Amino acid sequence: MKLIRFGNEGQEKPGVLIYDKRYDVSGFIPDYNETFFETGGLEKLKAIVEEHGTNLPVVADDERLGSPVARPSKILCIGLNYADHAKETNAPIPPEPVIFMKSTTALTGPNDNVVIPKNSVKTDWEVELAFVIGKKASYVDEADAASYVAGYVLHNDVSEREFQLERNGTWDKGKGCDTFAPLGPFLATADEIADDNNLNLWLDVNGKRMQTGNTQTFIFKIPFLISYVSQFMTLLPGDVISTGTPAGVGLGFNPPVYLKPGDVIDLGIDGLGTQRQVVKAYGE
Repeated sequence: MKLIRFGNEGQEKPGVLIYDKRYDVSGFIPDYNETFFETGGLEKLKAIVEEHGTNLPVVADDERLGSPVARPSKILCIGLNYADHAKETNAPIPPEPVIFMKSTTALTGPNDNVVIPKNSVKTDWEVELAFVIGKKASYVDEADAASYVAGYVLHNDVSEREFQLERNGTWDKGKGCDTFAPLGPFLATADEIADDNNLNLWLDVNGKRMQTGNTQTFIFKIPFLISYVSQFMTLLPGDVISTGTPAGVGLGFNPPVYLKPGDVIDLGIDGLGTQRQVVKAYGE
């Protein structure tokens, strides 16, 4: 199944894609949130789709899409998970995963504007594969980890490099600004993706290809990440984990290239659709 949330910001309703057409399931499902995943919501949704299918209310093609997951308890990210990205940023390959968090208030729809933060001059792009946790996870064995994945989703891990790397403290400062976590256009359930370790991903800025990669080059694969992160914190249903970005970020160019108002970002991953964001100045 492919899950969507549609409508005005803050008023999104749950829906599904069936043969690439949008349908409203809000008459049956309140939202795609922690409670939904925790209480067997995916199984209930599957039964609803099987029973009602294309008789569900149609959602207009021009209706805004929000994040396919309502605000989760956590958005966790893995840094430097592609060797080529570590190399381009002059960082050593990490001996174990680098973990940081994005603020849940950074979450936005896949085609919403990206806003350059106030006082920012180094806002950057990062195409990433993210996945959503389907059940409570604590001290998970790697062999069992795949069963904790509810589904997969495209993520642009927008980053402000000065805030992230030049200001004292953690990476989180440059990762959690408003609009810095476009998610979607849909959440593909785990059965929709045959091999999460062989997905092409790409990103363009103003029509120019900046990033091209494949998840085959992960340093740390998804089952290991689930097991590893769950040793340090409990993962809750609906939590989002983003798996890192390949080479081609603005920081990696010589000299670096950063986003400016009016830029257009396009990105995509095999089987997970595409996003497009227009970059706006703060207050614009």
